Amino acid sequence: MMAAEIPRYLRYGYITPEELEKYIGELPGEERLRKRSVAIPECPQEIPCTPCKEICPVDAVSMPTPNDLPVVDYDKCVGCSLCVQICPGLAFFMMHYVGDRARITLPHELLPLPEKGEEVVLLNRVGEEVGRGRVILVIPREKSKGDTPILTVEVPIELAWDVRAVRVVRE
Repeated sequence: MMAAEIPRYLRYGYITPEELEKYIGELPGEERLRKRSVAIPECPQEIPCTPCKEICPVDAVSMPTPNDLPVVDYDKCVGCSLCVQICPGLAFFMMHYVGDRARITLPHELLPLPEKGEEVVLLNRVGEEVGRGRVILVIPREKSKGDTPILTVEVPIELAWDVRAVRVVRE
């Protein structure tokens, strides 16, 4: 395979918000995002992996074969976050618009683990600082269905599609 044929996300190691629809299909609209939390996959590679489909209690995640990309039926999704917890590739997140803020639920592999109520630095997919947010929920590794702690962080709504990690800054 020539370098020009390699998808951009593989060359650079991250998917851009603009590429999401190309790989996962239609994104949930604002009306749906305001109803309740909804799962969004960022899984652009067709690899044999189905934990998200298997754990979903309402069959909102479909994959006709184990190599297919997961597709979420946003109307069926109840926002339980089990797919975020179980995904070995850390390729799922949740989003919910609440007023002028967004609540993002995401895996957190960095130390230290933030505490509920703590202000954190918001990072984009490249690891660049994009703002500040507040942790509103922490599911430690011991209570997660997977091996990774899960956080829900409240962020400015305009950063909702950019924030994919946080950094704890303690003095």
